[in-house]
Amino acid sequence: MRCDDRSPRGASGVELTTPREAVEKAGATTHLIAPEAGEVQAFNHLDKSTTFAVDRTVAQVDVDDYDGLVLPGGVANPDELRCDERAVRFVQEIFAAGKPVGVICHGPWTLVEADVVRGRTITSWPSLYTDIRNAGGNWVDQEVVVDHGLVSSRKPDDLPACCAKLVEEFAEGPGPAAAPQGAAASAPRA
Repeated sequence: MRCDDRSPRGASGVELTTPREAVEKAGATTHLIAPEAGEVQAFNHLDKSTTFAVDRTVAQVDVDDYDGLVLPGGVANPDELRCDERAVRFVQEIFAAGKPVGVICHGPWTLVEADVVRGRTITSWPSLYTDIRNAGGNWVDQEVVVDHGLVSSRKPDDLPACCAKLVEEFAEGPGPAAAPQGAAASAPRA
């Protein structure tokens, strides 16, 4: 594992917009789901950048209304999201339903908190290596990894490969429930 000073910080807007645009281009309808109504703040490293309007709060959604879930990266927002019990429960329910999930960079922190990486092979920003390993996952340093509907990538440079696999997994739809431990999404059924 290697950590360096180029670590992304905050929630990267491109790690939200690029996967969202990819699944929308493939025909999905998406909702930005957050713990609170209003807007979410994206960052470019430590600097605030774009804000995005929240479509639904976690309290307003039901797993049955969605075909999959995408958890963007950055540092600040994934760190806060993993502390929200409703968001963690939503992730657990998505995985239990066998729905596809995409995650990038520091996004796997929420998966670790939800205890859904156990027995899975996953990639992330390198600094999450120990967190993933301690949660029972197998961390690898690869551009994109797919494990039972879970698509993971390390950083913005990996987005083209990540988005291609994400669209493929979303098109395949749900797999066996909780294999090894589930999935969720941000695209409601038409």
